[in-house]
Amino acid sequence: MDDIKQAALVLADGTIFEGESIGYEPPQQFASGEVVFNTSLTGYQEVITDPSYAGQIITFTYPHIGNYGVTADDYESKKPFCRGIILRDLSRRHSNWRSTSSLDGFLRESKVPGICGIDTRRLTRHIRDLGAMPGAFGTADEATLLAAAKQESGTKNIDLVAEVTCTEPYLVSSSLEKKNSLKRIVALDFGIKTTILKHLSMIGEIYVVPASTPAEIILSYDPDGVFLSNGPGDPAAVCHATETISVLLGQIPIFGICLGHQLLGRAIGASTIKMPFGHHGANHPVKNLASGRIEITSQNHNFAVDADSLNGRAFMTHVNLNDGVCEGMAIKDAPAFSVQHHPEAGPGPHDSTYLFSEFNQLMDKKNGGR
Repeated sequence: MDDIKQAALVLADGTIFEGESIGYEPPQQFASGEVVFNTSLTGYQEVITDPSYAGQIITFTYPHIGNYGVTADDYESKKPFCRGIILRDLSRRHSNWRSTSSLDGFLRESKVPGICGIDTRRLTRHIRDLGAMPGAFGTADEATLLAAAKQESGTKNIDLVAEVTCTEPYLVSSSLEKKNSLKRIVALDFGIKTTILKHLSMIGEIYVVPASTPAEIILSYDPDGVFLSNGPGDPAAVCHATETISVLLGQIPIFGICLGHQLLGRAIGASTIKMPFGHHGANHPVKNLASGRIEITSQNHNFAVDADSLNGRAFMTHVNLNDGVCEGMAIKDAPAFSVQHHPEAGPGPHDSTYLFSEFNQLMDKKNGGR
């Protein structure tokens, strides 16, 4: 690392944390966004490159980050979309046979600002008590940082999907050897993760299309099923996707994850709510209401489907045991289901990967196989 530069984090409520600048230093000497915390112990590279963090600054609660470096094999998207990262302690050395760069080098190359030396325990408790809030950090003076924090709009009522979706359709080939058994899946890209595509490729070939793609274009691919991806921001701001899903419902099997789950909920008339500080981590207990099985899951979301607003069109399939949030639902009158958590687990436990098999079985049942 270069010479240490003193930096500060200032939240919109005026709370100040002192630290040191790491990673990329933007020309204006600060970065701003909605400050959230992630409780994962490992997988920092996957977290940083998850498009669902667009508009947000990620606080890592685990105190020692960067010890195994980074590798291109663990990218969840072509580049990071988060506004920055906050650490307690950045490892000065990285050691792993897979690593090709240090975390600090990766941040610089990817133009992601960072700050370390922060009392992340105090910061996490602050967010937990008062909710996720805008903040700004950098080497600028505290008055400038406070002004930047107060000017931040956060993520509510903001369409962040437009920042992360692909601009043109593209094909992801199947990893299956028996090509005659391939299914054709159209994936609406609201910020889709690479690990999700890897799981879907074990079912068939995937045509990834921009988030604004209308239903008639999706159906023109003659798909066996449609996948609704994860993504950032407020589902209420992605109205075009809700309209598209409403048209597709009943015509084609649908599986949604995270933002895809929330958009499916809105498509049937349910409402979504912004949570105080969201779920971000790889250790959230979720109960499968059909089997009674408890799954430890990976999560990353600030909005959720209001279970009381399902209005009889869907029933809840999974529930978060920490706070009772709706973690999954199935539509009663259409072959469609979704979950709030991340069964692809990039990073995280693999307890919920069976959901990809359930999507495959749903397509078999609806279409009789291809």
